[in-house]
This record gives sequence, structure tokens and C-alpha cells, in this order.
Amino acid sequence: MLDISLQTITLTVLVPVYNEEGCLQRFREAMDAFLAESPVPTQVLFINDGSTDSSLPQIREICQKYGGYSYISLDRNHGLSTAIKAGIDHCRTSHIGYIDSDLQTSPLDFMLLLEHLPQHEMVIGIRAKRKDTFIKKISSKIANGFRRYMINDGIQDTGCPLKIMDAAYAKRVPFFDGMHRFLPALIQLQGGKVKQLPVQHFERFAGYSKYHLFNRLWGPLNDTFAFRWMRKRYIKYAIAEEFENQPVTNGHI
Repeated sequence: MLDISLQTITLTVLVPVYNEEGCLQRFREAMDAFLAESPVPTQVLFINDGSTDSSLPQIREICQKYGGYSYISLDRNHGLSTAIKAGIDHCRTSHIGYIDSDLQTSPLDFMLLLEHLPQHEMVIGIRAKRKDTFIKKISSKIANGFRRYMINDGIQDTGCPLKIMDAAYAKRVPFFDGMHRFLPALIQLQGGKVKQLPVQHFERFAGYSKYHLFNRLWGPLNDTFAFRWMRKRYIKYAIAEEFENQPVTNGHI
């Protein structure tokens, strides 16, 4: 029986894809396991970010063969922030999830995140016992620590690719390159509550990471200053009172 607190929730899971041909079929199998158990109506939206391998043909095949899967394909490779923004703009559900297709996080862990909706506007994972290289772990630790120090968002693992957001908040997120690194802080900026939970983490199933030491460190550090600049100028207001009259047409009300 559906939890009464979840009865109004519908979910679209965004899956940005850039050259992940070795992961997609196995990812679909893992996602199917979550779709079979999800307590809310759920659909999956692939965002092909200009892949140059066989990712797009595989995505087409999955969407044509299996229910619950759709896709959009960008004109070229724009980067993760743009792919996520395009997915957010395309969604029509009450909530939006996000996961990478490399299987380092499990779609089944969305079940843990759903337990904390709708009491929170965002629920995100913390990668417990990370199965990454030393370089990836130490660069992530430095970037996360610097971000928390500079913007005081209290988010332990902003880069964890397992999130669920209230769609109304997600659609109001200011758009800029590097936005994906600050999604929790951008939800907080609107007054939203963010819940953090430990989730499973695995070694990459196939392929390779699109990030290296330089963009794992310089990108987050540089974007943190951009976020601080934007936060100082962010427009936020609430209407205290409103009266709306009927329009006048040809002198008649």
C-alpha cells in the first residue's frame, strides 16, 4: 500500500549519458529492478550529451523496447550541467531524480531517498566506503572541504550521483556552467530542506571517468567563487498580499 505521504509524488529519473556504451544495458537491468519496486509512478529520461560511441543507438533501442524509458539527445557535447538542466526543463513530474549510468551507485537506493519525501525538498546520497582510486577520493575530499568552507552549505558529498529534488525547486535553479556541483546549495538558497543519507558505492562497471585531476580540483574551486558571486545577487521574495481584478475590455468589466 502506498504511503499516504507519497500519494501525490511522481518521479522522473534523469540519466545523463556521454560515451557510456559499455554500461547502458547493465544499467537498464539495474534500473528495471528499481522500477519494479518503486512506490510512486516513475519514468526514466536519458539525456544523450553528444556521445560519439554507440550510446545513442543503445538508448533508442532501450526506449523502444522497454516501458518507462524516454530520451532526448543534445546537438553536441555540452557538459554535465547543461545535460542536467535540459533534463530538468523536459520533466513534467512532481519530483526529479538523478543518477549516473556508470553503475557506481545503485538505482535501488532511490528507495531510501523516497522515504524522506515530501518532508524535504531534496534528498541526496553520501557515497559510503567509496570504491574509487586514491586520486579521485583525495581530490573529491579537497573540493568538498573547500566548498563547505567557502559557502557553508553543510553538504558532505555534493558530487554523489544519486539525488531526488522537488521539481518546482529544481526548475528555479539558476543556470550556469558547473551548476551540477551546487544543486543542494541552490535548493537551500530557495529555502528548501536537504536530507543526506549514506548510499552504496561500487567500482565503475565499464568505460572510464570523464574527469581527471585538473578538472576535479580546478573546476570545483573556480565554480565555488562563481556561486558566491551569484548567491550575493540572488533575487528571492515572497508575496505578502494580493488582489486581482477582472481585465477591462472596450471600457467594460
